[in-house]
Amino acid sequence: MTDATRPAVSVRPVRVDDQERWATLFRAYRDFYRLEPDDAVVERVWSWLMDAAHEVRGLVAEVDGTVVGIAHHRAFARPSTGTTGVWLDDLYADASVRGAGVGRALIAHLGGVAALEGASVVRWITADDNVVAQRLYDRVATRTRWLTYDAVPGASLGAGS
Repeated sequence: MTDATRPAVSVRPVRVDDQERWATLFRAYRDFYRLEPDDAVVERVWSWLMDAAHEVRGLVAEVDGTVVGIAHHRAFARPSTGTTGVWLDDLYADASVRGAGVGRALIAHLGGVAALEGASVVRWITADDNVVAQRLYDRVATRTRWLTYDAVPGASLGAGS
């Protein structure tokens, strides 16, 4: 897709009237990452986005007035640098507009938000097999050397392992 044929993408904060379309895209995002369907999660995350006091915020991308992409983000403290960064938790573009600049527009908008807030970095992770997204990410950001680990809260962790 050339720039001349690429649709105009606009990005804005999520609004209450976005709920239905946002939920469709968020369910598709969760399905993409093979997460169990769970309406309670969808409702909980929506309630977070609608709560100005909650740390999670949302953006939507529109093409011709239709919401075609979503992004969730939050601030995080960076004790090692004494700064605050912005963490991009979720980024998703409808399959019908992949390659049309939706992901790039969401990341660029978030970068502007981060700059206005004085953040030191915008950071995110993706699955190691999400090679299509990685092609975009490698063009707009620097791949780091850091690996991510998850531990189950309360799990017995073997001593001396």
